[in-house]
Amino acid sequence: MNLPNKITLSRIFLIPIFIILMSVPFEWGTFDMGERELPVAHLAGALLFIIASTTDWIDGYIARKYNLVTNLGKFLDPLADKLLVSAALILLVEIGLAPAWIVILIISREFAVTGLRLVAAGEGSVLAASQMGKLKTWIQIIAISLLLLHNWPFAFIGFPLGMIALYLALFITVYSGYDYFKKNWHVMRDSK
Repeated sequence: MNLPNKITLSRIFLIPIFIILMSVPFEWGTFDMGERELPVAHLAGALLFIIASTTDWIDGYIARKYNLVTNLGKFLDPLADKLLVSAALILLVEIGLAPAWIVILIISREFAVTGLRLVAAGEGSVLAASQMGKLKTWIQIIAISLLLLHNWPFAFIGFPLGMIALYLALFITVYSGYDYFKKNWHVMRDSK
């Protein structure tokens, strides 16, 4: 297993730690943010999420620069992104910082695209992530990061940048899913 794939696996292994930080009621105190408080455990979880998310860029950069792109990496990288983003979105619903309907639509798109990739794999081909899909992932990460931080630093001025970013992520997620299916519909059409 090459270095980029090991980095991708590390992103997957960080997910349970992230979940524990965000869901176990640690009594580490809070930061006052005007109308809201940011629990220290949520700050730690948000920082871990951001660190795990940046490994997406690092593994891709190393794989391309040193010609270490593999079919396993093409499969693991989007899977790791989906697992991390899905875990974060579900936790955001649980702590009351994201509407469930948006999370359901985003995760549904992820399942649909994963299903298309599985059909392609059954036919012997690997569908790599598109540029629109990569943009979608980064906008989701920005939105989730802001929401995990309880909209800090924008909470002080009452500007809901996290929610605005989440709506933008929803739009791009749905559009990129449509685009992905449109470009790869031949996989479903020609499937045996």
